[in-house]
Amino acid sequence: MDMVSSEAAGSARTGEFDVVVIGAGFAGLAALHRLRERMGYSVRVIEAGTQAGGTWYWNRYPGARCDVESLQYSLAIDDAIQQEWSWTERFATQSEILEYTQFVVDRLDLAKDIDFQTRVSSAVYDDDTDSWTVTTEGGETYSCRWLIMAAGPLSTPNIPDFPGIGDFKGETYHTGMWPKHAVSFAGTRVAQIGTGSSGVQIAQEISKDAAKHYVLQRTAHHIIPARNRPLLEGEQEEIKARYPELRQFWQTLIGATFYQSLPSDPPLVPGNKSIFDVTPEERKEIFDNAWAYGGYGFQRAFTDTLKTIEASTIAGDYIADRIRDAVKDLAVVEKLISSQYFGTKRVILDTNYYEIFNQDNVELVDVKSNPIVRITEKGLRLESGREIEVDMIVFATGFDAMTGSLTRMDITGRGGKVLRDAWKDGPASYLGIMVAEFPGMFIIGGPQSCSALANVITANEQQVDWICEAISWLDERGYTSIEPTPEAQEAWVNRCNELADATIYTKGDSWYLGSNIPGKPRRFLLYVAGYPGYKSETEEVADKGYEGFVLDKAKELN
Repeated sequence: MDMVSSEAAGSARTGEFDVVVIGAGFAGLAALHRLRERMGYSVRVIEAGTQAGGTWYWNRYPGARCDVESLQYSLAIDDAIQQEWSWTERFATQSEILEYTQFVVDRLDLAKDIDFQTRVSSAVYDDDTDSWTVTTEGGETYSCRWLIMAAGPLSTPNIPDFPGIGDFKGETYHTGMWPKHAVSFAGTRVAQIGTGSSGVQIAQEISKDAAKHYVLQRTAHHIIPARNRPLLEGEQEEIKARYPELRQFWQTLIGATFYQSLPSDPPLVPGNKSIFDVTPEERKEIFDNAWAYGGYGFQRAFTDTLKTIEASTIAGDYIADRIRDAVKDLAVVEKLISSQYFGTKRVILDTNYYEIFNQDNVELVDVKSNPIVRITEKGLRLESGREIEVDMIVFATGFDAMTGSLTRMDITGRGGKVLRDAWKDGPASYLGIMVAEFPGMFIIGGPQSCSALANVITANEQQVDWICEAISWLDERGYTSIEPTPEAQEAWVNRCNELADATIYTKGDSWYLGSNIPGKPRRFLLYVAGYPGYKSETEEVADKGYEGFVLDKAKELN
């Protein structure tokens, strides 16, 4: 296939390319830059939004903030960019991350190869030509040899199908589809449905101004303090000066994340001991230090907190005590204490979330014991018959994680195989990157990858590097397609399941298992052994000449 120059393709919304990338979040941008600038391929990125940013474009709700420390939440693809850009806080806001994304796009001149406001409806593989045809909702078509799905693991909002959902006469919003215009909570009655990460963040904003704020909680989560703060003078410069060294070090950590202690911070004890190797007094001191420091160091304070029920229970009990310290009403406290094992659901970072329940304008409503049965013209009706009248409903009900961004498209592989049909009993992949019977289609952040359990940018860039190196290797040797064998795929799924079964992750109900989506098959969706293990295993496959894959020799294209 002849390469098409970026300049020639720049203004076209249809055409033939070496690679088509779906999604202009961090993964899509990294893939575009590497394929275009370092490898000389013609690339087209298709993006539904009006600008790049992925999850940070769509999740613009008040209070949205990253839970990875900002000094690490950046692309490593260009050293000049990581030196030039400056962050302002320990945990960056959505707006600052979106500004950073635009800075990257402008600095690397990426926009010329991105079609914005373009949503993909289908992608179809042609067995005869070993190529893909991508079609958009507007009817544009793109042809490519290699297809990269970078639509994101948390990008398809989940809106529960409540009876009467279209009857409500007030304002309705979903945190994952927040409008660009300002939304005011001042003086309004707001019902917030959902208390996951997005719900915790937006709750703190709603509670500031709403006349009445109903927080409708189905499941209590484990929430630990972020301890966000402005970056101190010299702190950022010190990290930037050590970026090459630090990036190598971060890749040795389970979550590829770091906790940078400052002289003013409480000491953070490294988690190199079992929770049972210390006395109760020592254990409390370690937890106290991690709690005071903030961030995800708490769940790594001991080696077995996420591995055994006994250790998880102790961590959960510690958090329950902190809730009792923060919330005055004992009845509310009991509702806020999670009945799940610590870590089986996503652990959430917050800033004074529990304290909002001491405010007169905030009411916690337990909709597990008293479910929502209907949305009405004026608000919501609960099973008990209680009517909650509000002016606004905010859905913080999460996403169809890991698979929703793919199954909402009509993706057809070899022999007419449709991806959503292939995954009807649960998603299956090889390495979290490719799927049997879908040749030449690569996935970034897909099921059975480690993306959602690590710094997602680091995980994305590792997968981008793996994919780009695979494409180059294949082209150099004259191969036109690559796909996993069913046996290799089954073995990888079993490996991920076995790794998860050795932890507490499978002991609860969460989007890690697809449990938040009615009718979705229950299957653990992630590789849990940590970023270094995932990186090592995937690279070993490549080093062995792409073991577990079927490679087809080039044939003359029509």
